[in-house]
Amino acid sequence: MAGSRKNELRALFGGGLAPGAAAAPEAQSAPKPETDVPAPVANPAARSSAGAVKAMGLSLNAMTREAEEARLLRQALSEGERVVAIQPDRIDSSFVEDRLRLDDQDDEDLAALIDSMRESGQQVPVLLRNHPEQPGRYQTAYGHRRIRAASRLGIEVKAIVRSLSDDELVLAQGKENAERRNLSFIERAVFAKNLLAGGFDRKVIGDALSVQKSELSRLLQVVEAVPDAIIRAIGAAPKAGRDRWMKLAELLTTKTAQAAAMSEVSGAAFRSSASDERFQLVFNQLSKPAKDQPAEPLLLKDKKGKVFAQVHVDGKKSRIEFSAGVDREFIDQTMKALVQQYDAFLSGPSSKV
Repeated sequence: MAGSRKNELRALFGGGLAPGAAAAPEAQSAPKPETDVPAPVANPAARSSAGAVKAMGLSLNAMTREAEEARLLRQALSEGERVVAIQPDRIDSSFVEDRLRLDDQDDEDLAALIDSMRESGQQVPVLLRNHPEQPGRYQTAYGHRRIRAASRLGIEVKAIVRSLSDDELVLAQGKENAERRNLSFIERAVFAKNLLAGGFDRKVIGDALSVQKSELSRLLQVVEAVPDAIIRAIGAAPKAGRDRWMKLAELLTTKTAQAAAMSEVSGAAFRSSASDERFQLVFNQLSKPAKDQPAEPLLLKDKKGKVFAQVHVDGKKSRIEFSAGVDREFIDQTMKALVQQYDAFLSGPSSKV
């Protein structure tokens, strides 16, 4: 079953239809693309056992999705759209960020995708539009990871180029994220914030993320409460869902808490951890019981108002701290007087039970 679906996809992406599917008249009469895409050819020499295992896992997890993509691509071809090949250096990202990357590091899924494309070629085309401001360049609606993988491999990107408005682009971008690899909660929140900052209507944002008004409000509530520097330091944190991010937002309501979080993200242990672990480190730091702040010391002043000593009370312990410059003779006399006063106190009626 998996082999037949992959063969069907390869036939589609090679410019023809799968066996048994008739070519639509519109597709036959469509103008010739800038580069016809050849059917992908596997390179046996490039295969490795590790790459094969990763690629197989990727294929098994995406089998149902690929079948749906094949159907959508067949529909696109029947409507006259063609798959073209474009150099990745001519393709720009979407004007709205959705995924969070830590210091431009690649995640494991991208590494597996690179291995899969090295072995079997690009199985699913990306969606682009002509760049609205730079002739000869393209802007990505979806497929950023496939474009990045193609760039790493030094191969052309298979793409469908469609005329898209800004609203249509972000809707396609959000739909692809939902169907292929769901964004984490905080990535969706950042995506929503960026769309709102870009002037998009809340209905368009909700449609792009496939969420209702209440969930959109929660997304924006979290991303507004958690400082951007902390979000980007933590990263996507795919296992940290809405409830934990909302709790973190509650923990970050004070400047003291935000300073504690920033101190945590600057540590070596934090920087060497994965994204979910980074979230947990910050969460644990802010969840610690607050330490009791020491009481302000009692200031002892002379008749001119100058402080000559401070009395510190810390729990069950207390101490007297004389200011620098106080005469030593005075300190000695004070200690003797203090001993006498203490003895008198112990001998007095107030000390007896």
